[in-house]
Amino acid sequence: MTHAPASFALVAGAAASPVILHVPHSSRTVPADVRPGIVLSDTELERELDHMTDSHTAEIAERAAELAGLTPWRFVNRASRLVVDPERFPDEREEMTAVGMGAVYTRTSHREVLRPDGTDPEPLLERYFRPYARAMTEAVADRLAATGRAVIIDVHSYPTEPLPYELHGEGPRPPVCLGTDAFHTPPGLLAAARAAFAPCGETGLDSPFGGTYVPLDFYGQRAEVGALMVEIRRDTYMTEPGGPAGPGLSRLAESLAALVDSVTA
Repeated sequence: MTHAPASFALVAGAAASPVILHVPHSSRTVPADVRPGIVLSDTELERELDHMTDSHTAEIAERAAELAGLTPWRFVNRASRLVVDPERFPDEREEMTAVGMGAVYTRTSHREVLRPDGTDPEPLLERYFRPYARAMTEAVADRLAATGRAVIIDVHSYPTEPLPYELHGEGPRPPVCLGTDAFHTPPGLLAAARAAFAPCGETGLDSPFGGTYVPLDFYGQRAEVGALMVEIRRDTYMTEPGGPAGPGLSRLAESLAALVDSVTA
């Protein structure tokens, strides 16, 4: 039996670094055998990828890792979030299921049909979602074992104007939104992020997107696992939607590196 290559990559950092830069939504790749389950035309799919991909965030994380004094680890999704979204709950706990965007999306960013009603999510969950979750859990456990703690920094971006799928799109949309968790985001981590991203403009809190990603084995259980979501408004570093990166990318990478350095100092 042959196994498909992993749809994610763990890029090793320094042995003493507790930091994992997590990049879940940067890829546009839809595997050929997943494509038939999506009802969009090729043109429509490209436009949906423009809207839903956190373009260039993998490059921001890579540059930040190169700039950091102690190289962080990076966990990067190699498949599009239209395959599965590894950050969603795979069950009724996920509020985005209400708009067809649970772990396996059935609706587009504009609430149109992406997959037919009645699509069984289980094959995609088994092939993509659960291996990703296991690998991320192992990566965090490895940092805990090596350093006594783990700090997950989620690297995302979001559009300047709200998309119809957003449940909380009416709130502020600052240049940098910091998503927090009451248990896993200590005050020192939040303060370090505010200071690090100050050169990029205003930082906001949990709007338009909130919360953090922590593997369920640790969620609400292990305070040694810190977590922060960094949501970057796309007009600060790229042409929307889905266009090239601009000079703002370097500034963001420098700020992310500064955050990594403050966490590992």
